Amino acid sequence: MADNSQVLPCVLIPVTDRQLLLPNVSIAEIVDYAEPETAENGPEWLVGYLNWRGLKLPVISYDAANGGDQHQPDAMRGRIAVLNTISQSHQRMPFLAMVTQGIPSQAKLTDDQVKEAEGETGPADLMVVDVDGHIAYIPNLEYLESLAQKSAA
Repeated sequence: MADNSQVLPCVLIPVTDRQLLLPNVSIAEIVDYAEPETAENGPEWLVGYLNWRGLKLPVISYDAANGGDQHQPDAMRGRIAVLNTISQSHQRMPFLAMVTQGIPSQAKLTDDQVKEAEGETGPADLMVVDVDGHIAYIPNLEYLESLAQKSAA
């Protein structure tokens, strides 16, 4: 009998108190952490701006966007994830950036490996899932993009 399950390449991204689960296609690039250009009088969730491939991208702290505190990443393990945007404003802002608290890891998952789970969510979380016995959060990319839009105005 043929196995009809679909395999989705994903990335697990560590932030301060959770792992985020995103499909590979949502990630443009993972870059080494470098101190972003300062955002004067910006909101708590705006770490600063990253100059990436000729673009000035807002760098978001997922923790602060989710109602927590902004945490500086470990200089050796921290990264910046450059995410593809999905909203209708994609032409104006095709990417945004997010600070990670460690090195993201690859995972190839089938639909039977990911199940919806119970748990507290914040505004930046779309849902909580169980990935092979480990809790992960699927980010609300539309919410993160709406924050990034505010920082570009």
